[in-house]
Amino acid sequence: MTDLLIKLIPVFPLLAAIVNGLAGRKYSHEIAHRLAWGSVGLSFLCTLGVFIDILRTGTAHEVIAYQWIFGGDLTINLAYLVDPLTCIMLLVVTGVGLLIHVYSVGYMHGEAGFTRFFTYMNLFMVSMLLLVMGNNYVVLFIGWEGVGLCSYLLIGYYYDKVSAAKAASKAFVVNRIGDAGFLLAIFLIFINFKTLDYTKVFAQVGQLSPDMATAIALCLLVGAIGKSAQLPLYTWLPDAMEGPTPVSALIHAATMVTAGVYMIVRNHAIFDMSPTAMFWVGTIGGITALFAATIGLVQTDIKRVLAYSTVSQLGYMFLGCGIGAYSAAVFHLMTHAFFKALLFLSAGSVIHALSGEQDIRKMGGLSTKIPWTYRLFLIGTVAIAGIPPLAGFWSKDEILAHAFTHEHYVLYGMAAIGALLTSFYMFRLTYLTFYGTSRMDHHTEEHVHESPTVMVGPLMALGVLSVFGGFLGFPPEHGWLHQFLAPVAGMGGEHEASTGLVLTLMMIATGIALLGWGVAHYFYSVNLSAPERLATKFQAVYTTLLNKYYVDELYDLVWVEPTKKLGQLLDW
Repeated sequence: MTDLLIKLIPVFPLLAAIVNGLAGRKYSHEIAHRLAWGSVGLSFLCTLGVFIDILRTGTAHEVIAYQWIFGGDLTINLAYLVDPLTCIMLLVVTGVGLLIHVYSVGYMHGEAGFTRFFTYMNLFMVSMLLLVMGNNYVVLFIGWEGVGLCSYLLIGYYYDKVSAAKAASKAFVVNRIGDAGFLLAIFLIFINFKTLDYTKVFAQVGQLSPDMATAIALCLLVGAIGKSAQLPLYTWLPDAMEGPTPVSALIHAATMVTAGVYMIVRNHAIFDMSPTAMFWVGTIGGITALFAATIGLVQTDIKRVLAYSTVSQLGYMFLGCGIGAYSAAVFHLMTHAFFKALLFLSAGSVIHALSGEQDIRKMGGLSTKIPWTYRLFLIGTVAIAGIPPLAGFWSKDEILAHAFTHEHYVLYGMAAIGALLTSFYMFRLTYLTFYGTSRMDHHTEEHVHESPTVMVGPLMALGVLSVFGGFLGFPPEHGWLHQFLAPVAGMGGEHEASTGLVLTLMMIATGIALLGWGVAHYFYSVNLSAPERLATKFQAVYTTLLNKYYVDELYDLVWVEPTKKLGQLLDW
């Protein structure tokens, strides 16, 4: 029975995508959206059944759905491996995905491309499910490329808008750079192991030389950097906010961008053999977490602030992987899916209420006008800021504590400063959006209204998960989630830290989060002229951050324009 449920998980959204894609114009929007979210709901129910069975038996399942490629040494099946890591990913993808699909019914109401939108969303779900369920690198790669394609389609949903078309193309091209590295890793794996099945590769991984292990791990890392928007391939993610807000929540906050983290955790047996690769995973994660947080300090678009926050939080997950805290990285992946989906969808509710306005300088005073959206956005802010007892505190604190207790003091410092900046810019966003006097134009203010139940309902569910989801990892490093993931990701610790040190680090993390809140409160509630004075005094710094360190301009100068000219030169 469990094997059948596993096979059915990706089938339901695939059927919905086919039916809506081929015949969606022949029936009403009502039928189209019911097919879309209903199929994801069925996948979620199947996932729950599989999860309960694995929880009860402790046995992973490997299921061959289709015997595919045979030739020489190469044998590839369309097959699934469902173990504890897969279960957590499936619950996040189908659970959060279901809530976002339901929310989209209200948010996308009245759109001319309503059925097309849900077709793409279901196609994305199929690709993401293949990515996390595959038992070999080829199925993983198919899902990997599938989510890349769907990302392109959904970012460019408003294809008649130039900025959306450019953002979609940018995401597609930048991800191809990472995918080239991933392909090289797959080739190296096959050359060395004569198989691409996870279980067979990991059983033989000890035969790799240190140099080959490093080569494979670094190539895998290049793929993960592209998909999970880490330095230097992060630039596509902020521009991806051109897509509808539910797209930002599903693809660019809760699921697709975590694919790189999942891939590293899945291949940790290879990464563990290469201290060099582990160093780079942790270092890139730490630098990205801090770098993206500094940009988030001054952005004025509500979705762009959340986009840089996503890049930063993914950096924490990479940092966790780089220091061997794989369970903590997956823990933060899960809690981040809850509170970041909540924040993006709440931002969508704000945008919906303001008839499309996204500039926080033209908001203010919304706490009384859209009270449910305000309360739920505040929950998400407190969670991501790392204030106990909400979910973000437990997962982020565990990564910080692991870094400190395992003597990665530089990475700990980067992560701690990043946490301070995260708390500040998220509360800045909250104050400018919901508090103070209104800065809206008169016409917009007259039409402000709370979102319908179909949108607020999923926000409430995500709010509950953002409050209580962190307790799945309590007590730190020994919670239920860690015990469940242990057969796949290990417990992560080389030695036990004293209770006193753990409590001290927890208090420091809490103090950092509260300090960020306090500074934001002073700047945007007590002394409202202070931010402008600081921006004027440090004009060069402010302008640099506002323009995102001019990285896009640098890439255009060094890579994009010369490549275009070379192409034109060769076009003869």
